[in-house]
Amino acid sequence: MATQGFQNTDPEKQDWLDALDELIDSAGAERAKDILHDLQVSAHRKGVRLPFSANTPYINTIPVDEEPAYPGDRELERRIKSLIRWNAMAMVVRANREEEGIGGHISSYQSIATLYEVGFNHFFRGRTDSFPGDFIYFQGHSSPGIYARAFLEGRLPVEQIDNFRHELHDSPGLSSYPHPWLMPDFWQFPTVSMGLGPVTAIYHARFIHYLEDRGLREPAGQKIWAFLGDGETDEPETLGALTLASREKLDNLIFVVNCNLQRLDGPVRGNGKVIQELEAAFRGAGWNVIKVVWGEDWDPLLAKDEDGALVKRMGEIVDGEYQKYTVADAQYVREHFFSGDERLEKFSKMLSDTELKRMRRGGHDPAKVYAAYKAAVEHKGAPTVILAKTVKGYGLGASGEGQNITHAQKKLGEEALREFRSRFGIPISDAEIDEIPFYRPPEDSPEIKYLMKQRESLGSYVPSRLTDFTPIEMPADKIFQEFDGGSERPVSTTMVFVRLLGKILKDPGIGKLIVPIVPDEARTFGMDALFRQCGIYSRPGQLYEPVDADNLLYYKEAKDGQILEEGITETGAFSSFVAAGTAYANHGINTIPFYIYYSMFGFQRIGDLAWLAGDSRCKGFLFGATAGRTTLAGEGLQHQDGNSHLTALTIPNMVAYDPAYAYELAAIIKDGIRRMYVDNEQVYYYISVLNENYAQPPAPEGCEEGVLKGMYKFQTSDKAEAQILGSGPIMNEAIEAAEILREQFGVETNIWSVTSYKNLLNDALDADRHNRLHPKEDRKSYVFQCLENETGPVIAASDYMKALPSSIAKWVPGELTVLGTDGFGRSDGREALRDHFEVDARWIAHAVLTALGKDASALELNAEKPNPVGE
Repeated sequence: MATQGFQNTDPEKQDWLDALDELIDSAGAERAKDILHDLQVSAHRKGVRLPFSANTPYINTIPVDEEPAYPGDRELERRIKSLIRWNAMAMVVRANREEEGIGGHISSYQSIATLYEVGFNHFFRGRTDSFPGDFIYFQGHSSPGIYARAFLEGRLPVEQIDNFRHELHDSPGLSSYPHPWLMPDFWQFPTVSMGLGPVTAIYHARFIHYLEDRGLREPAGQKIWAFLGDGETDEPETLGALTLASREKLDNLIFVVNCNLQRLDGPVRGNGKVIQELEAAFRGAGWNVIKVVWGEDWDPLLAKDEDGALVKRMGEIVDGEYQKYTVADAQYVREHFFSGDERLEKFSKMLSDTELKRMRRGGHDPAKVYAAYKAAVEHKGAPTVILAKTVKGYGLGASGEGQNITHAQKKLGEEALREFRSRFGIPISDAEIDEIPFYRPPEDSPEIKYLMKQRESLGSYVPSRLTDFTPIEMPADKIFQEFDGGSERPVSTTMVFVRLLGKILKDPGIGKLIVPIVPDEARTFGMDALFRQCGIYSRPGQLYEPVDADNLLYYKEAKDGQILEEGITETGAFSSFVAAGTAYANHGINTIPFYIYYSMFGFQRIGDLAWLAGDSRCKGFLFGATAGRTTLAGEGLQHQDGNSHLTALTIPNMVAYDPAYAYELAAIIKDGIRRMYVDNEQVYYYISVLNENYAQPPAPEGCEEGVLKGMYKFQTSDKAEAQILGSGPIMNEAIEAAEILREQFGVETNIWSVTSYKNLLNDALDADRHNRLHPKEDRKSYVFQCLENETGPVIAASDYMKALPSSIAKWVPGELTVLGTDGFGRSDGREALRDHFEVDARWIAHAVLTALGKDASALELNAEKPNPVGE
């Protein structure tokens, strides 16, 4: 029977609508879609162009008659949610009473509380002995609500939640946002740096399939839930990888966008409709979209909306006006929403002022949210996004609900506290109200028993981070010792890395754990031999015959492929690095990512993600290829890196090396594997490698300790008058400079290879700190120990900005002269580039002679050339 269509005043149109209804009733929705598709194709062939729209009407995606029955006790869940609301609010307000300006966020959690609680009570599965647990990327600003729930669960004591944002107090405190570095057994994913939660969630969802398809774990059916704000979707990282999720058919991924229509300063889309905008973006990217716009209070009106007047009006109102309705009185809503159309005015008369103001948005209705979540977890073949409309600061009343100031709300007066308490039925007396006490019912209360029963039925607590660790077995020493002998055949350290990686991949112990990652530059780095050896990961396998199928090194995709070839997306590749580098905690699998990329396109583009990796306690190896300002000939300004090692100084748990030779690189990688995957040090490595071919010398005896500490004496002279510090691509220039000085000027020097200025700096700063705190002791920095018995000035030359070697100047005995590559790059050959930046052998020799007070004019350098930093 035709019951679903709007009644139309045009009889001909109504006939077609009735026919469609009858088709759906008799043959089903799928048959109707098939016929409509054929009609559209036929119309297109006849020149009928239908206007494109990626939007559905501004109503709930799931019709009322398709909503499942709610499985929980809604009254008990409402009371539990109210308690969490109160404790979350109390946590922030108490913290700001203790210390003015400590910050925190009341309103974000109030808007998202229902979205979370339906998940906690019915969908978020915790880890068990037989199930790895779902992963939840929590919206960062809502952290007080997650802490408040953990308090009710008995996981966090009252003393700890009373120290919100006071981590340095005598008793344990709580971090502002989700930070695994600060709360390693609680939080799993840092998310408050806007946009990074969504993109890392997408690549993590794909990485789960990678683990399963490669046989590293059994398929488990776990889900990744990512909660984000509608304002957060303005960050390019948030929406930038949507097509990967649909292309890879990541039906293990669910986004929940908390559409409270507000960002920090005001409406997200005051003159538009952010839900409709996001629907178009996600649908266009191939996602399953579920909109939760209106609560059940609207259902009776929508059921009576036979001609679609109400739906039409809902679609006409912009978000800025909806925000106004939240704070305005009922009369304003009647005049601005329902007036001007007698059909709408009829609806308005059906509602009292109280009823009208209590008409909820969909994101605050547990039944609507449950229906959306159930549909999302059951959907197959594509990721799902749930766009849930809410009110920011829901429940704060006149002091903050739906207002532009709501995001910054930190305090509530006594009247606002009373209103909040009364609205949510918190059992706190008027005499207690101004103290804002936390409240947890007794253990045998219905609320606590229900809450604990629901969590038990879902496995365990969420969030919870695994801290158990099983070390790997180190690969055989012979893999690394091969490189100690050097090579007279010119070879770059990038090629050394590729050869070493190939050998590690074949290791029977850890080979399967290696995750090679590259952003569409494998052939540039000489890694194409690995295509055939390991295969490129592809969920469907290779559905085509590659154009180079007849070649030995053809482009081989495979369902169990090991290489993650991410395309031109440093953000995506680094997100895969984080997924692989945190698998030891998230999945109990010690995957070891080896991510190689153009060094200039690393931290400079994804610095925030690199910081997130540190917070995540990520492990693994980053390789900045074609590193240094002058090693990459021809490419010019945008590609030539002179700053990555300076950026590496900013990340506390990043270990950074700039090796010049094969044996240095091998020793560093070997030690990194031991530190991270045997000793469980929660650090990760940045290693710069070069594309310049040169002979690789054998390892000087006993140099390994110095290689790892950051410097060692590479070449010695008993008559040395000066010390030259070289590193990376400039090491060979330092050696040539020493020859020039010896042969042309009779000056002997010692040459030092500096593999890590960061290690030297950290050690020196640590020594200084120790000595300040222990005035009677005199701990010497490692760099001082190396140079204290040497003679003459010290000249440091690197392919990076002068600030890098200058960072250790304080601890270098005597005078330090620094040469570096400050300024923009140039398109030219290495010889010209090094002359331009004044770091080649002649300029190093000149610096030595000048520091010794000797005549350097014979080098015939152009003393009047412009300073390259300004060129």
